[in-house]
Formats: sequence, structure tokens, C-alpha cells
Amino acid sequence: MLGRCPVCGEWGTYAEEVTVKGERLAVKGLSSGTLPQRLQDVVATEEMRLDMRNGEFNRVLGGGLVPGSLVLLGGEPGIGKSTLALQVLMQQGERKTFYASGEESARQIKLRAERLAGNAENLFISSETSLERILEQVKELEPEIVVIDSIQTIGTEAVEASIGSLTQVRECAARILEFAKTRNIPFIIIGHINKEGSLAGPKVLEHIVDTVLQFEGDQQYMYRILRAQKNRFGSTSEIGIYEMRQEGLREVTNPSELLLSTAREGLSGIAIAAAVEGVRPFLIEVQALVSSAAYGTPQRSSTGFDGRRLNMLLAVLEKRVGFKLLQKDVFLNIAGGLRVDDPAIDLAVLAAVLSSNMDIALDAGTCLCGEVGLAGEIRSVNRIEQRIAEAQKLGFRRIMIPAEQKIDPKRFDIEIVSVKKVTDAFRMLIKN
Repeated sequence: MLGRCPVCGEWGTYAEEVTVKGERLAVKGLSSGTLPQRLQDVVATEEMRLDMRNGEFNRVLGGGLVPGSLVLLGGEPGIGKSTLALQVLMQQGERKTFYASGEESARQIKLRAERLAGNAENLFISSETSLERILEQVKELEPEIVVIDSIQTIGTEAVEASIGSLTQVRECAARILEFAKTRNIPFIIIGHINKEGSLAGPKVLEHIVDTVLQFEGDQQYMYRILRAQKNRFGSTSEIGIYEMRQEGLREVTNPSELLLSTAREGLSGIAIAAAVEGVRPFLIEVQALVSSAAYGTPQRSSTGFDGRRLNMLLAVLEKRVGFKLLQKDVFLNIAGGLRVDDPAIDLAVLAAVLSSNMDIALDAGTCLCGEVGLAGEIRSVNRIEQRIAEAQKLGFRRIMIPAEQKIDPKRFDIEIVSVKKVTDAFRMLIKN
């Protein structure tokens, strides 16, 4: 057995695999089950789904868990992956579920379950690192849902490699997939994240599974986002939002109401943006603080927003609008600890910076939406009608949108203001 691969130079990638001796089968003819079919002759039926009794989890999966599917759940250490998986199993009621952990003892799992809301009457647990023994336990129990925590802590005897190695992770995932498909039992396996922020293990792991879920958020804040990076049975544009509490994760069905502060009226440096994550619209509070630079080099800092994009928007503000911020510190924050990559919040970012720089509070009943180009123009954004409807639902009186997007104002009970350039938007905001 080699320690280092002579081709790629990586350590621990060589492993001795067990092969089954026997006669090689010669294929003399194709059976009726393996003959090619015309696409139009294939009968397509809707996939059966298990209702997970968790609205946000169902939303991200595409309506529920498909029997026989393999779901990979990844996230940073301590973000709440195990808590989410255990809590979902405890919400299954009369369904028999199985939670196999290679990281925690039965006592540790019990302590976590005691603080979570749910019913553990039909939940079976096991502290095991052998894949063969885990699958034997699944055969005996015949549960409806299985969770393995985590794929990097279990190993198979068919491969002589250390647990957590690339070979072990690949082989274990392949065997779990085969078992799930033949037994028609859905598996949720939890995966670790490496220092680069991607799922640890071989890239083929993400190709093997049916669905890849990412659980993310800042541990210093209470909100967590569950998003699908791959889904063979649904869309990858949906997200689920949770609030981390002492008693576990609470579903956030209306994130806009929680992300908006009620005490923002009369405060400068605050603008409200209509954002969309996936296909889900919600309003967020953009906060900015502009002050004279205490040191020679002005600081540019952002939380929840791309720092490079902030520098670009500040350059647009100086070149196209005429505000000199070369000797000013600029700090930007997306309230609630969320990270938003939607370019439609550009206009709100500039409005918050302008408001703080001039120390003028913006109208609390105005919401902004629009991408800002390098020429200072306000560009169109996607799902504009959903954004307007969300602002109307939360009681905003006015929303600014790009002039390129033609919307019939009679369809909504909110004032719709169309603006072409950043300067036009600023004149209206300051005037009001």
C-alpha cells in the first residue's frame, strides 16, 4: 500500500479494495428490461413525497422528502446541522425514524433532544461508526427516515483506509445510495465543511447524492438559512429561514417582520431594501455609518454585503453624484446577521450611505429596489412584482423601482415611483 500517490502527489488516497472472486458474466443478449425506450413511451408519474412536518424544510426539498433519496446536509461547525436533523426527526410523530451518530454518545444525543421541541417516542438512536452495523440496524428496524451524522465519521470494512479519508467517504456514500434505492428508504447524511468553505471529501460525494443542502449563518446571530445547492427532485431557488433559540430552531415564516426594526423612524443611515433570496421576497434593513477618518487611510467595512461591491458603489457615488467620501470612514451592515448577494439592494445601500453622510433620516414608509450600474443608472431587477407585493403587505406607502420596468400602478395599493438615475432617486428621497 502506497502512502503518497505518484500522480497527484496527495497523501492517503491509495487504498486496498476487497474484490469478490467469481466467474465473469458474459452478456449474450439484452433482456426486455434493459432495451432502450422511446422517450414518449416513458410514463412519468409525480414523485411521492414524505411531509416532513417542517414547512421550511419541505420548502427547500421541493415539497417533501422523496422515498429512496439521499440528501447531504452540510454547514460550518456549530451552525446547527445536528440540531436541525434531530429536530426534524422528532417532528415525525408516529413515523419510525433512526438517528445514527458517529460523533456523539447516546447520552449526548439524549441531552440535546431534551431541550428540543418534539416527540421522541418513535425515534431510535445509535452511536456507531461501522457502516455495516448501521445498515444491519436499519434492516432490523425498518424506519421510514434515517439520519447519519456524519459521513466523515463512519467507515466500511470493504476499504482498508482510515475513517474520513477520501476513499472511505466515497465508498460509504456509494453503499448508502445503493441501500437507499433498493430499500426505498430516504437517508439524510450530514457532511463536514473544510477550511475553504466547501464540503469535505471527494467532489464525487456531491454528484452521488440526490440533494445537497447548505445550512449557513453567523453564529453570533440567531438566524440561519437553509438553501439547496443541488436537487434532483425540485428547484434550487428556494430557501428556508430559521431562528436559533434555546429550545431549538424555530421556523421563520415571515422574515420581513423580524428583520425590520420598529424604532428606525427619525434615524439617519437606515434604508429599507426589497430583496429576493431564491424565489422568496423579503424586506431588509440596510444600515450605514459615515464619519471622518480618524487615521490617514479611510476604512471600508461591510457585514452581510460584498465589500468589493461596496467600494464600487462608493466610487459611483463620488463620480456620478459628486459626494466626496475620500476622507470618510464608511461602515455598512445588513441587520439581522443575514448575508445578501441580491444586486437589487444597491440603491438602498447608496441611500443609507447618503443619509448617514448628510445626517438626514429617510422616510420610514419608503422602500427601495434597484441595481446600480457604473454610469449611475438604475437597472432592472427580477421578480419586481413580488417585491412590490411584499412591501405593500408590510404597510409601506411607497416603493422606488427602476424606470425600465413597466408596472401598472393600479394593480397595487402602494405608490410606485420609477427612477432612471441615482441622482433622481436622491432628489426624491431628500425632498420628502
